[in-house]
Amino acid sequence: MNLYGNLQKIRNGERTYGITPHIPGGFITPDNLIKIGEVAKKYKAILKLTSGQRILITGLKEEDLSTIWNDLGMEPAVKNQLSVKNVEICPANFCKRSKYPIIGIGMKISNNFHGMLLPNRTKIGVSGCRNACTSIYSKDIGVLVDYNSKFFITVGGSAGHNPRQANILVKELDERKAYEVVKNILNYYNEYGEMGEKLGEFIDRIGIETFRTNILNKSKTS
Repeated sequence: MNLYGNLQKIRNGERTYGITPHIPGGFITPDNLIKIGEVAKKYKAILKLTSGQRILITGLKEEDLSTIWNDLGMEPAVKNQLSVKNVEICPANFCKRSKYPIIGIGMKISNNFHGMLLPNRTKIGVSGCRNACTSIYSKDIGVLVDYNSKFFITVGGSAGHNPRQANILVKELDERKAYEVVKNILNYYNEYGEMGEKLGEFIDRIGIETFRTNILNKSKTS
């Protein structure tokens, strides 16, 4: 049985593990937040707020993982590394700088695509203004709102070992069209990307103009 725990540390032969429950868009109910705290206290764990808008529960024993998941009653954030791992959403509906209440489209993307199997790990950021508080330009896919309250989409961003700044794919979209473009990007990448190839690497292989043309052609028929 996959216990969805990651080996974190080996010290003096003792292994400790970490788990990350799924917290859509970083928005969590008070009850679930209390539950995570209670579980951490029960198993003498450490809590870490991650850059992916999640809570890592670490310092756990392998034999406790199954019971801990039962105690939490929550889904794992990542079941397969080669998938949509994160859909990070800014607090646009509650922010004075936001040009559009994007939590709705962000949650729609999360609900429909989080965990989708893909050629490589994929992160999506959704932001309500050009401040791009969810680090859009280092995400595989970015959904932003411009000054005129229209959406634009970025693709191919990446941090880590091989940093790559995202390309702006298309501008001047309404919410419905922006969602359709995200869906078409994921499906196109899934169909034509090579296993292990990041979205940015796929774009560099075929060229941004070819990628843009194919995505926009698919979107016209959506």
